[in-house]
Amino acid sequence: MPSAIRVQNLVKTYPGRPPVEAVRGLDLEVGVGECFGLLGPNGAGKTTTLEIIEGLLDPTAGAVEVLGLRWGESDAAIRSKIGISLQETRLSDKLTVRETVALFRSFYGSGLTPDGAIARVGLDEKAGSYVDKLSGGQRQRLAVATALVGEPELLFLDEPTTGLDPQSRRQLWDVIRTQKELGRTVVVTTHYMDEAERLCDRVAVIDHGRTIALGTPAELIARVGGEHVIDLDVAADSPARPAVADLTELPTVTSAREVGTRFTLAAGEPHRALPALLDFVRAAGVKITGLTTRTATLEDVFVTLTGRHLRDSD
Repeated sequence: MPSAIRVQNLVKTYPGRPPVEAVRGLDLEVGVGECFGLLGPNGAGKTTTLEIIEGLLDPTAGAVEVLGLRWGESDAAIRSKIGISLQETRLSDKLTVRETVALFRSFYGSGLTPDGAIARVGLDEKAGSYVDKLSGGQRQRLAVATALVGEPELLFLDEPTTGLDPQSRRQLWDVIRTQKELGRTVVVTTHYMDEAERLCDRVAVIDHGRTIALGTPAELIARVGGEHVIDLDVAADSPARPAVADLTELPTVTSAREVGTRFTLAAGEPHRALPALLDFVRAAGVKITGLTTRTATLEDVFVTLTGRHLRDSD
């Protein structure tokens, strides 16, 4: 598969005493036609990496290719082929929705009509409204319309569905799927794990300036150690608490972790692990307040790799 993005040994260091290493030798490759998810807690280097790829920041070291071109050599050519929706896009309050999208359309030699881009994000009824009259979710959709209007080969969406109602979220999911059907590439960052699982062909987890996991959602979920998860909630006043090491000895349990009063176990066969777990807590005198089983998710992958939940990292 040809590459839409190729990043090799990327480094970004900010001056200071001591210097801050935001990105530390990061490697990344995104294929043409992929929907690629970038996940990472604040301070992990995710946003810095994205801004370097978008041409908004210069790297300290390393190589970046976008659609086979390099920043500093083919800037105009790259900009004509990409669209960017930032997490917080500042747009003029004194322009209407249609005027805003028309302004961005003027930056490209070809693309959608302004009304066509507006329709794709479901803002038809607001086309004549001023930007300062839009809700937060409507502004977010307008930002995506400005990114789409040039019909980019490579689309960057930074937290595109934050603040959107469920219907608007699914509308933007359809926008991403349409881009993929057209053979175009989408790079998306999100705090919604269900979104990454549904939309992304592959995801990369970035922490401490490096890629710590890369693969399809199914591949990463398999790395948790089992397709099923058991959540055991222990009462705060329990006379005894289970030891993580003991829980990993239970049948088909491949890993266990403790966060507060909750113990989370990855199990290959929950119908074998659950009876053994109940026997264990009964014998140990552990008082429990809840016990649930569920399918493993990318959120479990993220917690296993980084030790914290993605949304808790803000």
